[in-house]
Amino acid sequence: MDNIEDITQATLRHYEATAEQFFAGTIDHDVSQNIDALLAAIQTTAPYRLLDLGCGPGRDLKAFKAMGHEPIGVDGSARFVDMARAYSGCEVWHQDFIQLDLPAACFDGIYANASLFHVPSAALPQVLVHLHAALKTGGVLFSSNPRGDNREGWSGPRYGSYYDYDTWHRYLTAAGFAPVQHYYRPTGLPREQQPWLASVWRCVRERTEAQA
Repeated sequence: MDNIEDITQATLRHYEATAEQFFAGTIDHDVSQNIDALLAAIQTTAPYRLLDLGCGPGRDLKAFKAMGHEPIGVDGSARFVDMARAYSGCEVWHQDFIQLDLPAACFDGIYANASLFHVPSAALPQVLVHLHAALKTGGVLFSSNPRGDNREGWSGPRYGSYYDYDTWHRYLTAAGFAPVQHYYRPTGLPREQQPWLASVWRCVRERTEAQA
């Protein structure tokens, strides 16, 4: 495998170079099913403090804010960070996924829509540990990734890892998450016409003796 840093930087360079085209091509995508799946699983009282992981130009940040929540974005592309701040009016952090620096036990939910599949499998366990630590106990992680047969590699200028549900389940449970639900998108089509695997996970932590 290529060096993890080289992989992520090459993928980010692609997004830097195509930021405006990406925004124009995705601004009208309907991901309300995914947003609803995250919010429905959160068990605390709204408004929720949310992290949009790989927020891109800010489409979903703006939607969360309009719903009355408190979203923060994070993206590895400096261009996307600037665009997301301007478009959504939200706080957005410039961080590479493999070098995340997130506050501990801060978020009610983390929304990773079409972002975590860019993480090479060798780096994924540590990334998931960081996300688990950033969630409050009982908080929720949503992910949507292109499903596949557990291969990874280059697709043009972008790197991707394409998991089936069983493999994704193993990664998430190893990081301390418990499954809530999963589904395939777009809804209502035969499975071979549903390229996206969406899943919802709860952050669980063992109780310490002091908490018992």
